[in-house]
Amino acid sequence: MVRWRSGMVSQVRRRWRGVVELEVGTPDGLIYALAYTGLVGEPVAGDRVLLNVGALMMGLGTGGYAMVVALPDRLPADPPADGTTRDSGHLVKARYTPLQPILLGVDEEASPHRDVMAAAESLDGMPVVTADLHSALPAVLAGIHADRPGARVAYVMTDGGALPAWFSRALDGLRDHLAGTVTTGQAFGGDLEASTVHSGLLAARHVLDADVAVVAQGPGNLGTGTTWGFSGVALGEAINAIGTLGGRPVGSLRISDGDGRPRHQGVSHHSLTAYGKVALLPADLPVPDGLDLALAETVEAALAPLSARHRLVRVGVDGLLEALGRSPVRLSTMGRGLNEDRAYFLAAAAAGRHAARLAFPD
Repeated sequence: MVRWRSGMVSQVRRRWRGVVELEVGTPDGLIYALAYTGLVGEPVAGDRVLLNVGALMMGLGTGGYAMVVALPDRLPADPPADGTTRDSGHLVKARYTPLQPILLGVDEEASPHRDVMAAAESLDGMPVVTADLHSALPAVLAGIHADRPGARVAYVMTDGGALPAWFSRALDGLRDHLAGTVTTGQAFGGDLEASTVHSGLLAARHVLDADVAVVAQGPGNLGTGTTWGFSGVALGEAINAIGTLGGRPVGSLRISDGDGRPRHQGVSHHSLTAYGKVALLPADLPVPDGLDLALAETVEAALAPLSARHRLVRVGVDGLLEALGRSPVRLSTMGRGLNEDRAYFLAAAAAGRHAARLAFPD
């Protein structure tokens, strides 16, 4: 459950979109905390803050931060819109939690995009890359833009990891390289808000005018080390949604020889379960050339059973390492960079390259 602390802001540190990083003095000593300004307001030095420190104390995937729950002595003002009508939206996310925000859904009656969304029924063959981890997003984007720098790419963020899109510093750094972000399900904070992955995909195509979309959870990943107990299972359901809506699903494989955990070496069991057991519709699964021989053989053997349903596509990697090296944000997965887990990032970039070729066939 929640572990509470009360503390005093000693220093306001970094800022990025929607987030302030704080240094907070507590009975346990100085700790770093994040405040989502859209939820709790703008903290300043000297403010008392209420904190949730549970994940921090357990060393879980919150980036080493406590979370600011409230500024109890200086509450933010109410939003300017009338709180008794639906004119500014009625989409509730992080529902039935104390900090549930009420937002304007892209397809609500009050949305300027209502008519477009009401008429939208198909993705019109748009390629959509699905990725297990948020860390794949900049690598997929690099692969798309390596060959098609002008491609419009939308990010459809699911709610398997962080719920606020604001948590992602990578996403903040990619803003000028994306057509926009659609946050779906319980996730929030994107340029557009959608209630489901289906409506999020349609918004990416028909509102953001994307040539390619990328579906992945926010930062973080919930997993228990069992076959079914991980948030990436939702990738298979995303494949089904993409195919149902007339898109072209492209599965980014989680391949690694840098991860020390056996279940994630070669092709991660996350990919094998999501694409092999959950996805009921076929997808393209790009496999990068240029892997070390032993890794390539392990990957080939692991993927063989998936070929009955999916199309395994060999993708050349010429120029992809250079494209990854030009990423506007730091590449990192589970603390490993490009040099420590080259196969992981190459696989994601290969998926992006393949999607770009589908979107812009020669």
